[in-house]
Amino acid sequence: MLDRILTVRVDRITRLTPEVSSFELVHPAGRPLPAYEAGAHIDVHLPGGFMRTYSLASAPRPGSGQARYVIGVKREPASRGGSAALHERVRAGDLLAVGSPRNTFPLHAGARHHLLLAGGIGLTPLLAMAQQLAAEGAAFTLCVFARSRALLPFADDLAALGQAVRLHLDDRAAPEKLDLRALLGPSAPAPGTHLYLCGPAGFMQAALEAARHWDEDRIHLEYFAPPAQAAGEAEDRPFVLKLARRGIEVPVAADASAVDALHDLGIDVPTSCAQGLCGTCVVPWTGGEPEHRDHCLSATERRHKLALCCSRAKSAVLEVDL
Repeated sequence: MLDRILTVRVDRITRLTPEVSSFELVHPAGRPLPAYEAGAHIDVHLPGGFMRTYSLASAPRPGSGQARYVIGVKREPASRGGSAALHERVRAGDLLAVGSPRNTFPLHAGARHHLLLAGGIGLTPLLAMAQQLAAEGAAFTLCVFARSRALLPFADDLAALGQAVRLHLDDRAAPEKLDLRALLGPSAPAPGTHLYLCGPAGFMQAALEAARHWDEDRIHLEYFAPPAQAAGEAEDRPFVLKLARRGIEVPVAADASAVDALHDLGIDVPTSCAQGLCGTCVVPWTGGEPEHRDHCLSATERRHKLALCCSRAKSAVLEVDL
């Protein structure tokens, strides 16, 4: 089923740093927007035909709806059009189309302590998590890594969280410094502690290396882009995708994705990033052996789910619940 598309009005744009602005989105008629949980993201349809995914950067309010959605967007020098369109072409009062919130990066309900590590603009989903945890009185620590205090987005929101926030600023003159290896510990973490990571590729790689002794099921990730080392790791081979509910088999060529093959047959599968990052195309698998290439599913989730946009098959036939 296709995601619901909403029309929102840009209520306010705030320059947070020279690179980052926040965009506050409201219903044009003042009605509540669909509810979400911390860690969720929305697809934003932009001028020029672009569509980009952005995390919601404020905690959801209790109740059945939201007064506004807040996203934080960094103007990327090498932007393919997404961040450039928001920063240069979108103004307060404009109407935008957005998808309903989706969440592939939720807080773990059973955790005793939440350790949130944010690199740069990767702060956005983790800020919403921290605000929600603070409101609930839950135990958490939010560690934010930024180049300097001048380039620290959402500084006022971070200050409001008090002692639960720890900063690491690359600026040599800044006293705030954190050691990833010391922070994540040389030994197993305390029972019930869950780790959440979001940030650029180098930050993610360094954090995962420091946390290599952690149980995979206690590490939760959200990537901006697929890790560079993942490219070309495995050979693309053809396979057959069996649709369990429809009772049909769909050949998937070596140079095509499962989503491509399904679209060619007129079977519509919602997609967004097409890189295994956002979870839009995740479905249950029920037979065969998948070759997972996504960056949105945990080790536990991969036992029964896969991302159709990038996953392939180790077996000749892969069965999914479609």
